[in-house]
Amino acid sequence: MYEDKTLTCRECGAEFIFSASEQDFYAEKGFQNEPGRCPTCRAARKQRTGGSDRPQREMHEAICAECGVTTQVPFRPSGDRPVYCRDCYSKNRM
Repeated sequence: MYEDKTLTCRECGAEFIFSASEQDFYAEKGFQNEPGRCPTCRAARKQRTGGSDRPQREMHEAICAECGVTTQVPFRPSGDRPVYCRDCYSKNRM
């Protein structure tokens, strides 16, 4: 169904192969766009950004409603719902 394509990296200008199996993988995942960077530039970018293009989350201190330990959560606790530390959250989730 798919055939190998030769693409040009937008970062370094090198040509690279977008293989038929990679195209199939992209289609399975629902990705609409072809890769814009060669594998080397993709790996370097991932290394620089820590594997993510997202900025670091702001963390907020809270007291675990179950064990009372001070923890950090990625949202501002409003006080109307219990907040759990990672361990208690994992136990209660099951």
